[in-house]
Amino acid sequence: MRAVTFQAPMEVRVDERPEPELEGRDDAVVSIEASGICGSDLHIYHGRVKIERGFTLGHEFVGTVLAAGEDVRRVAVGDRVLGCFHSACGSCFFCLRGAYHKCERMRVFGHGEALGALPGTQAEQALVPMANMTLRKVPEGVSDDVALFAGDVMGTAYHAISQATVGPGDSVAVLGLGPVGLCAVQIAIAAGAAPVVAIDTVAQRLEAARRFGATAVHLTEESPRDVVRELTGGRGVDAAIDAVGHPDALGLAIRVARNAGSVVAIGVYAEPCEVHMGLVWIKALTLKSGQANVIAHVDRVLGMLAAGSLDPTPLVTHHMPLADAAEAYRVYDRREALKIVLRP
Repeated sequence: MRAVTFQAPMEVRVDERPEPELEGRDDAVVSIEASGICGSDLHIYHGRVKIERGFTLGHEFVGTVLAAGEDVRRVAVGDRVLGCFHSACGSCFFCLRGAYHKCERMRVFGHGEALGALPGTQAEQALVPMANMTLRKVPEGVSDDVALFAGDVMGTAYHAISQATVGPGDSVAVLGLGPVGLCAVQIAIAAGAAPVVAIDTVAQRLEAARRFGATAVHLTEESPRDVVRELTGGRGVDAAIDAVGHPDALGLAIRVARNAGSVVAIGVYAEPCEVHMGLVWIKALTLKSGQANVIAHVDRVLGMLAAGSLDPTPLVTHHMPLADAAEAYRVYDRREALKIVLRP
């Protein structure tokens, strides 16, 4: 089968790989019909997140179950499914406490040895471990483009907003308007937040946030801090979401949050980061971070997508064949696309 593999920073290619086979009683094999390129894939592409040469990339997917182990009960051969970006066993110390993203047997698709050596899903087929927890059936009428978001991007954004305990009437700032940030804007608005301030430098992304109902603010051509003060009576926002994963974004999030507010760093961090702990302390902020607990949220997110309460379709700007993956990565890296969906 064909699969997109990492070769070196700024270099991926499509290689032939053996078709996966069931390894455990709760495994499934899925024929991939759509797979996304994600911002965290770019961290690998840039060399910021280290993985082994030749490793298969990708962690967002929709497809059809080709084979299932005898302990798989939630899905069956022939079912159209989506996958979460990480697996979970459902029975370890952390899973029993609902922290599926910290499962003792957790593996992340497409991130190399450090995160479980689970080959990615930018391929024609994928092995899915612990399928009862990792896979969900796609509801009738939900397109591949929409379902693809439930297992990572929309689920990650939902995690960020829920971690900040955003509710009706709360004010929110979202820093970074890639797909996760724009989904966080949608979810905050769906939760009844107002105002929602969306901060970035890319005109296309600012316009998308504006169409969703946010107040769009250019990071360098305007003063996000001044806009936030004006909209919140000088207090700052109840919740600030760092959807970038950069010290400057985290620093701004800390500054625009109100006293006793929340800051959620959902962007990927792979290196030390200096935090102005004095500001965090004097403002009595709650600071949360880490991978999203997507499995905990996937059913609710999928229900909202199926109902049309959330609509990520405006974020899918490109469909490209798997064979053109190298060019797709270049397009994404140049910020010419919001979300690229690869099809075998």
